[in-house]
Amino acid sequence: MKKKENVMIYANAQKCLGCHSCEMACAVSHGGDNGLFAAVRDQLPLHPRIKVVATGEVNIPMQCRQCDNAPCAMVCPTGACRQTDGQVFINEANCVGCKLCVMVCPFGSITVRRTEQQSTWSVTNQGVAQKCDLCASWCKENGKENTACVEACPTKAISLVDMQTYRQALIKARAKELAQSQKNIDLVLRGM
Repeated sequence: MKKKENVMIYANAQKCLGCHSCEMACAVSHGGDNGLFAAVRDQLPLHPRIKVVATGEVNIPMQCRQCDNAPCAMVCPTGACRQTDGQVFINEANCVGCKLCVMVCPFGSITVRRTEQQSTWSVTNQGVAQKCDLCASWCKENGKENTACVEACPTKAISLVDMQTYRQALIKARAKELAQSQKNIDLVLRGM
């Protein structure tokens, strides 16, 4: 499997049904050995790192965008949140649960939650930061190229996108819009 560098999850709101399959797949992939059926049977909480948000007429999955110059990595006092090879990672073992990363995340993609293991060894730390990690361990364990949410999406509204490819597509789209605007302005000016 090739290493994912400078990639992010891209969600196309026009294709999203709001079915929450991505949330379920994310929760299960990060749920350890429990699996979905064990979680349902034992009534364990599922904690997805992606959240489908309904806004007006569309739904859009929201998760970490792997920001360049990530604000979460800049404010982390312990270095638990760091940026390496174009990705933002959280080393949960170094997290003190201060929630600074939660406050500065522009997408609301980071949560702090207390794990069962933590409740046995920590009296003061009320949780560790968690966010989309591009399913690093899940992909490695299952030999997958794509994240769990990408694999689960029935309409292919979610995809893994290389930032360079994304930027090139964005430049072309903006150039097309600019050219059309200039054409419209020229028509108006000729009519004066």
